[in-house]
Amino acid sequence: MAQFYAEIQGNRGKASRMGTKSSGMWCHIRGWDVGIRIDLEHVNGRDRLTVSRTGGSHSPYPVEILAQVDE
Repeated sequence: MAQFYAEIQGNRGKASRMGTKSSGMWCHIRGWDVGIRIDLEHVNGRDRLTVSRTGGSHSPYPVEILAQVDE
């Protein structure tokens, strides 16, 4: 059963994905030099959302954690 659900839309229409407690879910929305990566995982019985700034397609790795929320 899905713990997480995501939707995204671009020029080729809408797409959706599901993630489980064990798989988690992440997305990276970006331009060439700037982007946002969002990681969603299940940790110690709670959902954790981490939002990080990246260098975009040019440098896709997280540069700075902007927010982390546990629910």
